[in-house]
Amino acid sequence: MSELSVRSGLPVATIKFYLREGLLPAGSPTAATQAQYDDGHVRRLRLIRALTDVAGLRLDAVRAVLEAVHDPERSWHEAIGAAHSRLALTTTTSASAEARGRVAALVDRRGWTLHADGPHAEALARALDALADLGRSPSEEILDVYASAAETIAEREVGGIPESDRATAAEFVVIGTLLLEPVLLSIRRMAQEATSYRTRG
Repeated sequence: MSELSVRSGLPVATIKFYLREGLLPAGSPTAATQAQYDDGHVRRLRLIRALTDVAGLRLDAVRAVLEAVHDPERSWHEAIGAAHSRLALTTTTSASAEARGRVAALVDRRGWTLHADGPHAEALARALDALADLGRSPSEEILDVYASAAETIAEREVGGIPESDRATAAEFVVIGTLLLEPVLLSIRRMAQEATSYRTRG
């Protein structure tokens, strides 16, 4: 246990808590009060830490993600999707039918296949509603530009996700989504500044 604590960077008390909660599988018993832990335990702890500390998920959500990731009945796509869907922002406000229609039309134009209950389309529709309320609704053309750029990025990112280890892949999704989105946003703003200077400066 002490070695697992050193390797994972987590206190022994935290590891014991995860064991009691069933988030971390028990080690192989070596004595009455001792057990052997392997690299799989270290990776599992790293994923739990990413889900709780980085993603800010509650333990019930963490448990749902872990169950999906390690469910042999789910495909790789479904398992990783379970982690990704938990990162979507939730709200009690529903999007308008018009905004949902615009999102559905965008998805259709792109030829995308999305989960029927996925949260991201609803989040986009709510964002479009907020922009419409301010009189700043983006055109279909600009939505297509965003979608094209995002698809190019997604193809590169998904291609880099390891398929052999679901826990590592789920960790990649969590960390990549939360920590790379600010990078993407910052680069977009830098590009806007540079383009403004070049074309209007």
